[in-house]
Amino acid sequence: MNLRRIREYFTLQLLKHFVGIVIGTTIVSASINTLIIPNQISDGGVTGIAIILHYLFHWPVSWTVLLLNIPLFIIGHRLVGRSFLVFSMVGVGVLSATLSLTTQLPVLTHDTLLAAIFGGVLSGIGMGIIFRSRGSLGGTDILAVLFARTTPLSVGQILLGIDAVIFLGVAILFRPEMAMYAMIYMFIATRVVDLVQVGLSHSKSVMVVTTHPQSIADEIMEKLDRGVTLFQATGAFSGEAKQVVYCIVNRTELSQVKEIVRDQDPLAFVAISEVPEVVGEGFSSWKGH
Repeated sequence: MNLRRIREYFTLQLLKHFVGIVIGTTIVSASINTLIIPNQISDGGVTGIAIILHYLFHWPVSWTVLLLNIPLFIIGHRLVGRSFLVFSMVGVGVLSATLSLTTQLPVLTHDTLLAAIFGGVLSGIGMGIIFRSRGSLGGTDILAVLFARTTPLSVGQILLGIDAVIFLGVAILFRPEMAMYAMIYMFIATRVVDLVQVGLSHSKSVMVVTTHPQSIADEIMEKLDRGVTLFQATGAFSGEAKQVVYCIVNRTELSQVKEIVRDQDPLAFVAISEVPEVVGEGFSSWKGH
């Protein structure tokens, strides 16, 4: 019975991931066909190369994306994990299909700047959904993994370099403005992907080095109903034993924490930092992760 439930759970999870990939790629494809291509804006990675080839030779982007990814999958099948490769193949296949299906959608605007901005927003939302669904659009990600293993560069640096070469090619083959709009599009898309991945509700982590840890912890737990952790610490200069109070609160509670610390120990050392995402009791749940 337990084995059956486990199988049902993983089947449901795979279905959710697939549905997420379909939704995400549909949004990306709609963005490309209604905003990016009509306004002659490029993209990064393999999709960007396919769009450039479309501008030069009028090749369909959907088929070009698929054909360009096939050799990359052949090269990378031994370099990346099996699940990543499978989800990448699914992502590319669905992207190719949705790019073909959304070609008849009406153009939303002929203002290039608006197209770059809102195309970035839509594509960022779509790619964020794809990534949350454990998917990938393959392409240059595989090349980046390959070169990262044979060079001192990181995957992120290689991806940035590949996109830079693509945008330079756009500037040379067409006009510099096209590359500039493409960079605006990519910057916005990247930021929106981060928002979709971690959400808008950034929290704050607070670390307090104090000689009154228990009273501060008690006040936070009583007034804010937040969990608190105490760490043992030693001052490097004085050698004095101290305790560190650690807690995570939302932005609206931060001023209350500072007030509690000030009242309990005006000489305390307080460090506050941004926390993009918190999963656990009192914050977001594991559902959807």
